[in-house]
Amino acid sequence: MLHNYIKKGITFILVIIISTSCAVLQDYDIMNKNNIIEKIRKIDSEFNSYESLIFVDIASQQLFNIKKGTVIKVYSISSSFYGTGSEANSFKTPLGKHEIYKKIGKDLPENAILKGRVWNGAIASIVSEPIDTDFDHVTSRILWLDGLEEGKNKGEGVDSRSRYIYIHGTAEEGLIGKPASDGCIRMYNKDVIELYDLVDEKAQVWIY
Repeated sequence: MLHNYIKKGITFILVIIISTSCAVLQDYDIMNKNNIIEKIRKIDSEFNSYESLIFVDIASQQLFNIKKGTVIKVYSISSSFYGTGSEANSFKTPLGKHEIYKKIGKDLPENAILKGRVWNGAIASIVSEPIDTDFDHVTSRILWLDGLEEGKNKGEGVDSRSRYIYIHGTAEEGLIGKPASDGCIRMYNKDVIELYDLVDEKAQVWIY
């Protein structure tokens, strides 16, 4: 009898702990989304007029998929190991407003390696540990970005499209969540496939 009471007591305590943890996480998630919306509003108060907006937050290493001003989904990403900047050959992630110039990789298998934006049949071996390999494989899907701000991310010497700045999958999934790329925005392969299917070409992509 005592044993049953102890079991019930432990179960009750675990339920309370789990419920409290879930509530804290939910509150944090809501606060995080609200903070990002406020950050975007300061950049452009008309942001909610866009049907679709992708916002990449460098500080938190997160990507926000936004529909009509509402955050639909949050993804972890990796921006450049070398920091932010638009200079050609800098390997930095460019800031500012962009749009999706071209979507590449429709219906390719997860972890497919694209070289020169073409799949030759190779499938990447995913590295789940936080290891920087000798390869910077572009995998699964590509959202090729085009800068919209002349002199900042568009035009001679700073052009994001000419620099081949993508949102793409990576074999180095263990490094997602911290700066690790050579300029592009890396995502988990399953995430970039999901995002690819949710957005269209010409959708806005803001990196700040």
